Order: sequence, then structure tokens, then C-alpha cells
Amino acid sequence: MPELPEVEAARRAIEEHCLSKRIKRAIIANDPKVIDGVSSADFEAALVGKTLISALRKGKNLWFQLDSPPFPSFQFGMAGAIYIKGVAVTKYKRSAVNDTDEWPSKYSKLFIELDDGLELSFTDKRRFAKVRLLNDPASVPPISELGPDALLEPMEVDEIYESLRKKKIAIKALLLDQGFISGIGNWIADEVLYQARIHPLQTASSLSKESCATLLKCIKEVIEKALEVGADSSQFPNNWIFHSREKKPGKAFVDGKKIDFINAGGRTTAYVPELQKLSGGQAVKVAAKSKRQTPKRKKGEDDNDEGEDDASEPGSDKEEAARKAKSRRELKPRGHVKKPPAKQKSEATDDVDDEENDNCAAADDDHDHDDYDDENDKDQKKKPRRVTNDKQAKAKTESSKKVTNQNTRKPKKKMK
Repeated sequence: MPELPEVEAARRAIEEHCLSKRIKRAIIANDPKVIDGVSSADFEAALVGKTLISALRKGKNLWFQLDSPPFPSFQFGMAGAIYIKGVAVTKYKRSAVNDTDEWPSKYSKLFIELDDGLELSFTDKRRFAKVRLLNDPASVPPISELGPDALLEPMEVDEIYESLRKKKIAIKALLLDQGFISGIGNWIADEVLYQARIHPLQTASSLSKESCATLLKCIKEVIEKALEVGADSSQFPNNWIFHSREKKPGKAFVDGKKIDFINAGGRTTAYVPELQKLSGGQAVKVAAKSKRQTPKRKKGEDDNDEGEDDASEPGSDKEEAARKAKSRRELKPRGHVKKPPAKQKSEATDDVDDEENDNCAAADDDHDHDDYDDENDKDQKKKPRRVTNDKQAKAKTESSKKVTNQNTRKPKKKMK
């Protein structure tokens, strides 16, 4: 979405070309989703005949100061853009209007013609923007709820350091919080953190004062550099991560270093793992977690590298599981008998048995993996009884034979 540089570029263009001119004509789109809280007719009537005194901005919000209230304000949303006919304002890549398109665009939400013939339009193809008519835009939400402007109201090092000490969230999420600092969006946050060599998920409270100073320096440099080229992203420095943010994973590189993508602050985040590393307690936790996730070495495996390579081959565990399953099938007696129970698991063979269960579950069309595990548990509980049941059956057979023998004996003749 348009961020501070894009909105500031639009403000500067209006300031340069439109001030001290009277609004001769206004056309407001009949789109209540974008035109917020006022009818098109009332909006138009409030603008016509007014003189444009100044253009003001805070964060990603812009408003016109007229010679009397109310004043139009613009929240740019995902694809909002200001265009002045015949004037290059900004080439934000998601804006909807090209030089060859109809004028005003069919996506125009606010169009004004000035008394010297100059024409201005606010467009929004995706309809996430908000255009409002307010008596004092700076005193009401959303502008009144914004934190200090990243360009106009830069924080001091001590100020941001003390503020971050109370923040237990990821630094990327905090930079996106417009109530903390306004004007920074997704691409600026990624660029700033890359330039500052700070991991996007680093907890804000864990940043040192030195890191805070570097962060502020990079915020200033990235915004000012973007404004130097009129927020035209095609002219951003070649060594910025910006140019590779939308490439596919595995194909994104900056200065020859691989870019990875994660979720931070609810947004897709580009960063360079080789340069942006977690530090302090977070680094220790990640290392410990990685160590815990390392597969246990099986009993009897060699400690040399060759043995490790063999054990890590994708097919080795499956082959072993298949071999054991085959052995069980060969031992299985013919006829309609109960399925033999699975072998008792032990801690040393957890990984092999898990793979074995997967193969058995895949072969069994009547049960899923969880059902198979439950069946194993039941079989394991029944296992001790089977020996007893076999003994009981044998004893019962012996008893039956005795009864049969007794019944078939001829009765002894009574002695006379």
C-alpha cells in the first residue's frame, strides 16, 4: 500500500502546483464504501468556490486545508493515489491510472478542476481507501490516534530506547503500529530492518541503545532516499531488499545473499537470515529448540559422518519398517485368527516405530493412523492375557477329553 514516501510525494506535488487556486468544479463518486459519512452532493457543494490554502500530511494520511472548513481528508488504503493532469506525481506500482487511460479515471473518487484549468483526481481501484469531509481532520480519528510522524517528528535515541524497553512484541510488528510511529508500512519496515541488520522477530524490549540508534538512522535514510526520487520505486537503490520482496522463495536474493520470507506482525516479511540474526535470549532459545528437534541417533549407529549420512537418507527408515512388516506377515498363521499385536515400543526405537505405524496405517483401508495407534494400545494391553487364554483353552480341552473318556467307558457289571 502507499506509505509515507508515496503520500508525501503527492502532498509536495499539490503544494507545488495547486495552492492559492480556487476550486471551480468538483465531482465526487457515488461510492459509500470510500466516500465516508457524507453524500456526493453535499461533498461537492462543500468544495466548489473554496480556495486551496495548503496540503498537510501525517503518517499515511493527507488532507487539504481550504480557506474555510470543512476539509477533505484522504486515507490511501491499499491503492489510493493522487493524480494531477499533466504532472508526474508518483509512480506507485499498484495505482490504477496510466498516462494513456481515460481522464478522469473510472476509478476516480474525488475530482476537482481549479480556476486555472488544472485538474486533480484521487483514485482507488481496490476501494479500501477512505475519503472524508471533516472540520478539523487532525483532531479526530484516524489522524488523532497516530503516533509521531516518522519523517516530521523523528524520535530521539533515548526516547525510543526507553519506549522499546516496555514493548514485549516483535520489532517488525511495532514498526507497523501507526499508534507507535506513523508512516511506516510493510516495505519500509522490511527495508529499515534489513539496513539496520535487525531480525524482524527480535523482541523490541531486547534492543540495545546502539541498535535503537541504528534503527532511527535507517528509518531516516530510507524515507529520505525514497523521497529524493519522488517515491518512484524503479529508482530505489539496487542494493535495497525492496526489489526482491515479491520474488518467489528460493529465487530472491540481495547482494548475492538469500532472502527468506516469514510472517511478522501479521504481514509477509522479507529478511536475510545471514545478516539479520536473533540475538540475546531469543538466539539461545532458537538454538535449544533446534537441538531438541535434531533426530536421536539410533542405538548401534556409528558416530562417523558416513553413518550419519546413511541414517538421514529418506528411504532408510521406510525400508526397515517395510522389512519388519514383511516379517510379521510371514509369521502370521493362516486361517481366520486375530491379528498379532504390534511389538512393545521403547524409547530407543520411537522414530522407527512411528514410521512403521505409518506404513501399517497406509495398508489398512479401514483405519486411519490414529485408529491404528489405538488398536496397538489395545493389543498391547491384551497381550499378557493371551498366554493365559491359551493355557485355559488347553486345560479346557484336556478336561473335555476326560469327560468324553468317562462317558464312553462301559459300566462295570455288578457282582452277583
